Amino acid sequence: MPGVGATMRTGKPKVLLEPIYRPMERLFTPEDLRRLRAAANVVWAVQGEIPAKELEKHRDAAAIICGWWHHGSPAMFPKLQGVFEVGGNLPSPQYLDYDECFRRGITVASCAPAFGPAVAELALALTLACSRTVVETDRAFRRGNERWQFEANEESFMLFDQTVGFIGFGGLARNLKPLLDPFGVKVLAYDPWLKPSYLRAQGAEPCGLDALLRRARVIYVLAIPSPKNRGLLARRRLSLIRRDATVILISRSHLVDFDALTDMVRRKRFRAGIDVYPKEPLPKSHPIRRAPWAVLSSHKAGAMFEAMHTIGRWTVDDVLAVLKGRKATHMQVAAPKFVAHFKTGR
Repeated sequence: MPGVGATMRTGKPKVLLEPIYRPMERLFTPEDLRRLRAAANVVWAVQGEIPAKELEKHRDAAAIICGWWHHGSPAMFPKLQGVFEVGGNLPSPQYLDYDECFRRGITVASCAPAFGPAVAELALALTLACSRTVVETDRAFRRGNERWQFEANEESFMLFDQTVGFIGFGGLARNLKPLLDPFGVKVLAYDPWLKPSYLRAQGAEPCGLDALLRRARVIYVLAIPSPKNRGLLARRRLSLIRRDATVILISRSHLVDFDALTDMVRRKRFRAGIDVYPKEPLPKSHPIRRAPWAVLSSHKAGAMFEAMHTIGRWTVDDVLAVLKGRKATHMQVAAPKFVAHFKTGR
């Protein structure tokens, strides 16, 4: 297999490269791969999961670049200095022993920040498509029954000077807010992980979740999934949303009762722009496909070639930094406080 023969080189730290479902050529430019190979003994380096027998040969890896962590306890890698996940999220505490990593000073990093600009851009696009009924007008044109001028805007609204709500104020929110600033929006933020003083410093008004749902004209679901926020927006909370509001579901469907959301959007209770779903690909029979007040996107927010190459470049930069005893500066690095919250939701 390509890349496997690299195990014969010596004198350099070993890097196990296992992007799994990320195609190598889409993730790494030739130049970034050359930089990595110049500094490290790169092994495996093919798409797909590494077999257990092959993994046994590389227990001396100093860094592991993976699509997701499925390698057992980090204690089995005595030279390990860093785990770098290119799938989009930090490894789940269910699969990675963070206590062992923190005890040994092993860096655990995710490529998630690289997706921020691309996801924020699509969130804005979905917002405008919903608020200005762009998709509905296009459909009507194609059927030959479009409305014109003021009549065509009976269900539209301008984004300028609106109140918007951010559910979660992490990396996605910090990329989205600058795109909304020119519209003069007022930002409400619900994030129990962050102090109110921090949210205010970022230009957002701290707000309880129920109050945010009642007040915001546009609601962005941006939080990362955790054990405690599954179904956070259940039917009761969805019923608090203004009838003239729009929900933009752009992070994970994990946070929403998707059946209730589908029912309400189909009944024109509110509008929704949706990029993520409980099951993907979405079944052809799913009723959300027939909801005229939904603008649907096929989980493509972050799947941009530019974002993929950013992931590759950042990963190589941070791997090389950690192997030299420095800190990772591009990727999201797990901290004990964050992981404790991630485990419990408290």
